[in-house]
Amino acid sequence: MAKNVAEQIVEMLENANVKRIYAVTGDSLNHLNIAVKKSSIEWIHVRHEEVGAYAAAAEAELDGFAVCAGSCGPGHVHLINGVYEAHRSHVPMLVIASTIPSEEMGMDYFQETNTIKLFDDCSYYNQMITRPEQVQRTVQTAMQHAISKKGVAVIGLPGDVSEMNAEEATTSNKIFRTNPVIRPSDHELEDLAKLINESKKVTIYCGIGAEHSNAEVVQLSKLLKSPVGYSFRGKMSIQPNNPNEVGLTGLLGLPSAYHAMHDSDLLLLLGTDFPYQKFMPVKNKIVQIDENPERLGRRAKLELGLAGDVKETIKALIPLLKEKEDDSFLKQQLEFYDKVKENQLTYVKDSGKENAIQPEFVTHILDRIAAKNAIFTVDTGMCCVWGARYITGTGERKLLGSFNHGSMANALPMAIGASLAHPERQVIAMCGDGGLSMLLGDMATIFQYKLPVKLIVFNNRSLGMVKLEMEVAGMPDNETDMVNPDFAMIAQAMGYPGKNVHQPEEVEQAIQDCLNHNGPYLLNIFTNPNALALPPKIEIEQVLGMTKSMTQLMLGGKMQEALDTVKTNYKHIKDLL
Repeated sequence: MAKNVAEQIVEMLENANVKRIYAVTGDSLNHLNIAVKKSSIEWIHVRHEEVGAYAAAAEAELDGFAVCAGSCGPGHVHLINGVYEAHRSHVPMLVIASTIPSEEMGMDYFQETNTIKLFDDCSYYNQMITRPEQVQRTVQTAMQHAISKKGVAVIGLPGDVSEMNAEEATTSNKIFRTNPVIRPSDHELEDLAKLINESKKVTIYCGIGAEHSNAEVVQLSKLLKSPVGYSFRGKMSIQPNNPNEVGLTGLLGLPSAYHAMHDSDLLLLLGTDFPYQKFMPVKNKIVQIDENPERLGRRAKLELGLAGDVKETIKALIPLLKEKEDDSFLKQQLEFYDKVKENQLTYVKDSGKENAIQPEFVTHILDRIAAKNAIFTVDTGMCCVWGARYITGTGERKLLGSFNHGSMANALPMAIGASLAHPERQVIAMCGDGGLSMLLGDMATIFQYKLPVKLIVFNNRSLGMVKLEMEVAGMPDNETDMVNPDFAMIAQAMGYPGKNVHQPEEVEQAIQDCLNHNGPYLLNIFTNPNALALPPKIEIEQVLGMTKSMTQLMLGGKMQEALDTVKTNYKHIKDLL
């Protein structure tokens, strides 16, 4: 019996080693669903297409490629947020957007959306299949784009085309996972070496583009007596086994990395497209190395911009460098970093009180107890702050989040994708109460597939990051409070254990019990709603803004909230000195 188009597509996905498709079935997607049922691929029935896209994005980041799908109209729109996440994080993902019958296109048909327009801003490849003769070439080209360009590829698939008889193409059906060696030319390397050799104080700053270059970065830093800072996405790769690391900078970062970057004569930006221009120095010389040359110079004024893979570039550069003898700059930065880490522990030692447990204390314990190869997912907002500052890279851990797109509610769905892709590893989702509430329904997906995901809810009963944004801008926080359901009871209703933690002394045992449980578990920890995290660069406008907002709170009758916020965050005074 002849294959239909849906079966042909699934066969190509099998040959590309695709293990699962995340989707909500229905309508135009049903033929693909049945084709998957006959194959080795697993259909993961999420409750919301956004969750499917986020789960696929997590799998793609961990394993190099993943697939999600959505049926016509609302299914496409539901996918969009997670698709943007994958594309902005530069992870290879294929989106199958099944759609209305081809003869009805352009007729304002039921659930009609224009997939070309809809996905145009969040994909490298975006085409509609309208004839069986197109299928193999289009699918192969889509996957090749996703894998090679590191982003999203979308294929529109009308329901009527799915059931047509397949046609064989004369072009290649294979996927080519190329691995070229890319580095600057010899002349460019000589210019870079000259610049480095002439500079007395060099700081290295690494992003996710240096993910596979830990050993080379460490070797370079030892040769140059350079402190090493890193972005949030770069932390898990660059921090481990690195005696010269000084932490991360940015909105969630530490003063030490910020100071090391600004105090240097020369700053080397390796594999980073760090978006926060205000944290970049402006008086010293800056060199940027990135495998995508279109990114060069858009965040800082460069002395030199080079295209190349970080690992290969460092390997070719090191023979041209002179070892620096003066290590006073490095020692100064490491001593300051020690003071910063000591200051961080003051937040950990203050464990909080009933229903106001300090989140730093919680994360520090979680970091200590979690497995050395755990996969963490963090919700955007305050959970990102605590993850950035208190989850330690071991060389085996992974930390996933919506670091570029910055969307709420990503931790739970990313944990689903991570757990399905790596059932042998501990997967911990650090959820905000706002984020968890937004995609609460897919707690049921965790139970349905018996995923041993651990949901740690930092329940501060507010949109904490938004509260901070408003206060430092001099506004009293408004409509940031969350009136939450009992998340522990919801977990129990979903079919797995849930526990509420109200007292600081309960935290360690509760986390231990959660991580030791054989299966999914939700831990709902009532954290301090007034615990704030200020960035490493604290401007006088922010201080004045906080003072103004506290005054407005007091004048508005919220005296206790203002006093609680000041008392909780008095330790930030040290950061200003």
